[in-house]
Amino acid sequence: MLISISSGTLFTFPIKRIFEIAAEIGFDGVELIINQDFQRVNSRKVVCELAAILPIHSIHAPFMPLDGWGGPVDALKLCVEIAADCGVPLVNFHPASWMGLEAGFWRWMYRVRDYQKEVGKENVTVTIENMPWVGRFKMNPYILSDTGAMIEFIQERNLDLTFDCTHMGSGKTNFINDFYQCYNTGRIKNIHFSDYGHGKEHLIPGHGILPLTRFLNHLRNTEYDYTLTLELSPHEFPQDEEIIIASLREILLYLRCETEKFAP
Repeated sequence: MLISISSGTLFTFPIKRIFEIAAEIGFDGVELIINQDFQRVNSRKVVCELAAILPIHSIHAPFMPLDGWGGPVDALKLCVEIAADCGVPLVNFHPASWMGLEAGFWRWMYRVRDYQKEVGKENVTVTIENMPWVGRFKMNPYILSDTGAMIEFIQERNLDLTFDCTHMGSGKTNFINDFYQCYNTGRIKNIHFSDYGHGKEHLIPGHGILPLTRFLNHLRNTEYDYTLTLELSPHEFPQDEEIIIASLREILLYLRCETEKFAP
């Protein structure tokens, strides 16, 4: 199992510094979120330069409009092209938002019959991410919010899954049964790891209410050998770089200890 860190965790730093910090701490790689840093630049060149510092295990397609990237369909396809050119094995994307009136994206998602062949071009693994329940009335503003519906969709369309603990935990504190339902499909290729509590997502483990250590122990007992990605809110940390690095070292040690398979 590879342990990666989302670039969003260190969003307050310049993108190159994010990779340098992740390498210094000892993460195996980075999940690169395509954000405002990738407007009006040669994105392929930037991605390849960053990958020379520390491997990029996945690219997260934009979840907001960016100049030069088009709508969500064009942005996803461009991410796959860049990933293929730069040797990144996986691209993750969010499903269409019904609340955001993404009807065109919604229709496109259902027209694709084989995501790995039609979108990933059989070179890059394409994953969809389960999304959170939000607000006072706990609504999920995205399609495929039901675990069963998501499983049916990915199985029918040869689509893989990024399983997000915080997002699932925002609707069900004890999310481990839903994890196993997804795991049994054989389609989980990436896991976003963080805590949830009191309406706040992407908390440091232990700052919320999710049974994360129990989850990691269950994960250790599976045959999962893909990526576990630490995806925390940058608001969880103070502004001091040394404290951030020390905190992330401690979290990485925790992740390695709880997922390592000891020889009998």
